[in-house]
Amino acid sequence: MHARLHETVKSLARPRVGGFTGARPLLATLCPSVLCVVLATACTSLPREDAPLVPYADAVPPGFPNTVRWTGEPTRREFKLQLASVGDRIQKAANGSPVDFLALSGGGVGGSFGAGVLVGWSRLGTRPQFHIVTGVSAGALIAPLAFLGPGWDRQLTEAFSGTAAVALLQSHWLGALFGASVFQGGPLRELVDRFVTDDLLQAVAAETEKGRLLLVATTDLDRQRVVIWNMGVIAAHGGEDARKLFRDVLIASASVPGVFPPVLIRVEASGNTFEEMHVDGSTTAPLLVATGIVAILPDELEPLRGGNMYVVVNGKLRAVEETTPVNTVSILKRSVVAALESNTRHAVELAYSFAQRNEMKLKVTEIPNNYAFRGLLDLGPSTMKALFEYGVRCATEDRLWADPLDVLDDVARPSTASPDGAAQCPAPIASGPKAQVEQAR
Repeated sequence: MHARLHETVKSLARPRVGGFTGARPLLATLCPSVLCVVLATACTSLPREDAPLVPYADAVPPGFPNTVRWTGEPTRREFKLQLASVGDRIQKAANGSPVDFLALSGGGVGGSFGAGVLVGWSRLGTRPQFHIVTGVSAGALIAPLAFLGPGWDRQLTEAFSGTAAVALLQSHWLGALFGASVFQGGPLRELVDRFVTDDLLQAVAAETEKGRLLLVATTDLDRQRVVIWNMGVIAAHGGEDARKLFRDVLIASASVPGVFPPVLIRVEASGNTFEEMHVDGSTTAPLLVATGIVAILPDELEPLRGGNMYVVVNGKLRAVEETTPVNTVSILKRSVVAALESNTRHAVELAYSFAQRNEMKLKVTEIPNNYAFRGLLDLGPSTMKALFEYGVRCATEDRLWADPLDVLDDVARPSTASPDGAAQCPAPIASGPKAQVEQAR
């Protein structure tokens, strides 16, 4: 039974966008349900104190200011307050130049693609210093290193090119029976802890002082809402408490419900302390660009007007069509894939609308359908290395950025492998600044 359950969970997480660090709303519901069915009523609850439902502005980790986080689904009034606190900072960072905004999605092993994109982009010599970097799930793990720039590409390569994540999927069957997840949380915690060093926090704090923003999303399961964490505020706090909170937010953003254990984050409000349960940010926000009221406000984001937005989808936006077998696992698996791909495509559509209304130039890249990999929990060194090198190759060839409408329509792009058997890149021809210079000549 244990072997069958193991394969069921891995099967559910395999296809397309999402994976161990790219959950979506349906996965959060289905994984525990599938476990309960397979284990025939063996699911139980661990004891936990009630978490009082207080306003987010009133509940923050002890010792941190209330600017450390906010809800991703604010009212119009709340959004105006949020914008006031960050708008001046963005303008300070840009110093009159167009704002460069990088958004990194979830995607499990697909995060190796996004990491390779950044390393290859550095080698190409056209990678901007982003004024805003946002990350969700796998993208959250990439985001701090992307924020700090090419000088941290060595750590990015070490983390995502194969060997560092080899031991992440350690089965935890007592946890599946009586706890909160199928896989142990220790290996993921150790991996993140290894890279969240005092040097990294000091570097993030220094860049934050310039006005730049590093934002990561988690999902608060108690409230079932996306939470946006200002990682620069955490880093600027300094000390071991800051390092632990920084690490725990990244782990929470990457923890698929039922697959990895949730992260309990202690907060305080009105003199009382309690724990919130946080999980994968992709459960509520597959991409952190325009959430809640932000997506529909027409004229509030003047600091972003005329800027550049780069969206890296660490997975695929369109499923490979195939006949679904008539069995429970296959039906659940395909249903989860349909939900997660639909949610991610919708997020990219919102990003396009957001960019249009704010006169921003939007560029999107994804892992195209002609690139085949076995599943988003396939964290074997060879799979991660291949995805990483693919991202590096496409970036150095200046073949990353396709027209966003073409990405959504899946047209004007290659759908088959090249004659030598290698997957073609997301853009069929050179598409970046170097290509524009050549075309001008």
